[in-house]
Amino acid sequence: MEYLVVAKIGAPYGVRGWVKVFSFTEPADNLLDYDPWYFKIASIDGKTWVIAPVIEAKTHGKAFVAKFKGCGDRDAAAQLNGQEIAIRRDQLPPIAEGEYYWKDLQGLEVLTTEGVSLGKVDHLLETGANDVLVVKGERERLIPYVTGPIIKNVDLDAGTLHVDWDADWDADFE
Repeated sequence: MEYLVVAKIGAPYGVRGWVKVFSFTEPADNLLDYDPWYFKIASIDGKTWVIAPVIEAKTHGKAFVAKFKGCGDRDAAAQLNGQEIAIRRDQLPPIAEGEYYWKDLQGLEVLTTEGVSLGKVDHLLETGANDVLVVKGERERLIPYVTGPIIKNVDLDAGTLHVDWDADWDADFE
């Protein structure tokens, strides 16, 4: 089963066991549509997820707060600070052909139209104008995720992403 981290717990909120929650979903309030949420527990492999027993989760201003079973006071809430919240991959809604979740792009090898490898997609950044691929190879490159002029082809089966990008384009800026 594949799990995707969609939020992180912050500081306690109040004295009755509520915590602040920081959503990584877009839009942020999509977080409240997923049920159940999962916590990672300490184990031998460090990859074991268990259902996070949410009593209630809601928007609070521009952020979110949540209350979990067994978390009855501020001290218990403080123990959750920094805990990641995940969902199962199969909880995500289907997307249209030619669209991808960021998680799908991470790890793809980035090749220029000439076949030169620039490295692999490490993560993406949201800039407002467009998303940006952070590609790590012999050096780090920031490549705008703009389909058509820059992003030419994404092949998840082959594990590749083809770009119209000069391998030496940003060499003068280092």
